[in-house]
Parts: sequence; structure tokens; C-alpha cells
Amino acid sequence: MTGAPRVVHAYGDRVTVSERATGVELFAYVYRPEAAWEAPRPYLHPVRTLAGAVVTDYRPHDHRWHKGLSLTASHLSGANLWGGNTYVHGQGYRRLPERVGSMRHAGFEEVSAAGGRALIAERLTWHPYDGELWAEEERRIEVHDVHPDSGCWALTWTSGITNRRAEPLRFGSPTTAGRELAGYTGLFWRGPRAFRAGRVIGPEGEGPALMGRQAPWLAYCGEHDGMDGHATLVFAHAPENDHSGAGGTHPAHWFVRNDPFAAVAASWSFFEELALAPGDTLRRRYRVVVADGVWQREDVLAYLESHPW
Repeated sequence: MTGAPRVVHAYGDRVTVSERATGVELFAYVYRPEAAWEAPRPYLHPVRTLAGAVVTDYRPHDHRWHKGLSLTASHLSGANLWGGNTYVHGQGYRRLPERVGSMRHAGFEEVSAAGGRALIAERLTWHPYDGELWAEEERRIEVHDVHPDSGCWALTWTSGITNRRAEPLRFGSPTTAGRELAGYTGLFWRGPRAFRAGRVIGPEGEGPALMGRQAPWLAYCGEHDGMDGHATLVFAHAPENDHSGAGGTHPAHWFVRNDPFAAVAASWSFFEELALAPGDTLRRRYRVVVADGVWQREDVLAYLESHPW
């Protein structure tokens, strides 16, 4: 049996997507502006399993700018659209508010639910601290394959980011700026505090050793506080997510941690910068599967095979 999503739009604040039969809120897409120091940008939180367990964190005390599931750009032509302190090689993390920018909601093209799917289609603009227009983004978040019987649902996140500057936009990360194994940027998930020390699984291998590795998918399994049981999140790249760098064409380098907190990022510029020419568009498509229970590698592989792109 396939569930039916329901959409409620609180104008100027958020779009909430629920499973119609059970009433479980799958996520809230919050687009109202927040604190400038935290690099305002739309985000998904709380994200829930079909059993109602929360699998995202929001403004944790260690990183107030970590907000659920969101698209970020930690180092962008000298600007910080990630939030908080900025990494400077040789100086560490510094409080540089003049580098912190924002991603602003410009309007919705569509917010709808029909035929077992829900869609949020949005236009956004990207800005450095002074408010200059650097990029325009077209974003689609689609909820689909809601399976109450098997306890999982999926969303597909598609973004097209067009450079509106007269010079290249350079996407980087703390690692491209000199910090080892800190390639966080791109689509970023912050897990709840209880998910610390969770299990990280890839197509080959598992654990923190997957940091910086290339793979088409990665899964994270954690145990809940407050209610019994576990949840598994699967992060997957669409086949077209590749770019050529010094190491050749690759689908991703994953940023992943299970200590001191749970986090996964599909990094588009882990080890080297990605330059986007004026007028060009960077396109990325990702899938996130949210499942109740513990999934093994064979469960992930079976799901991905039965739910092709």
C-alpha cells in the first residue's frame, strides 16, 4: 500500500507535509528568514519517520547554524553561506560576520499534493553579506514512495544554481581552504543527538573511514531517545551528479561523522574547488530515504534496485 501525502502551507513561514491516513508530519519546510549570523536559508525540520520519530536536529548547542536538512555553501568565493565561524587557513575558525551570507526565498512555483506525491517547487536567490545577487536557484523537493506497510518514505531534492556574477563562482570547503577532512558543503543533514555513534554503511565498507570516500550512496542508522527503536536514512546521488576534477569523474565525496555528532553531506567540493562560470548552472539531484528500523547493506541495495531513478 502506498500512502498519500498532505500539504499545508502557512504563508510566510513553512510548508508541512504529512501522511494523510495517519496524520504523521513527515517534515516541515521552513523558509522564513532566521538569524543573520546563522546564514539564513530554508531547511527541513523536524523530519520524521512514518512511526513519528524525529531524525533531524535544529540549532544544536555546538553548531547553532546546523538546521535539519538543508543546502549549504560553506566556502563560496570568499563568502560563508553555511553560517557561524569561517575557517581561515593558519588561523582556524574565526568570527567574521562580514563573510556570512544568505539564501533567500523568492517565491513558490508550485506547492501541491496529488497521486501519492507531494511537490514543493521554489525559487531562491543567493547573496553575500552585502546583499549583492550572486546566484539564482530553482529547487524541487518531491515526496514519493510513501510505504506505511514497510515503514519508509523518500524525498528527491533537485537544485539548479545559476551564477549571476560577472566572474566565476568558486564552491569550496574548509578542506579546500586547508583543514583536513572537513569537506562539508552541499546537501547537509544533521542528525539528532541520540544518533551519535550510529552505524555508517556504504556500498563497500562502513564506519567513519567512509569520510571523504566516493560512492553513489551512504546510509546512517541510529537509535532514538524517548521512544524504542531505530531509524535508517539513505542518501543517494542521481546518476547525473558528477563533475570532472583532478581525480576524474565522480558522483560524490561524502562528508560523514558519527562522533561527536551525526552528520552527512553530499559534498560537491570536498578536496578541490568547483568553479561555475558566469551564466552557467550547477545541477544536482539527491534522494533521501527515511526508514523505521535497522537496515543492513542488502536492505539498502534491494530498495535502490526496486526504486530506480
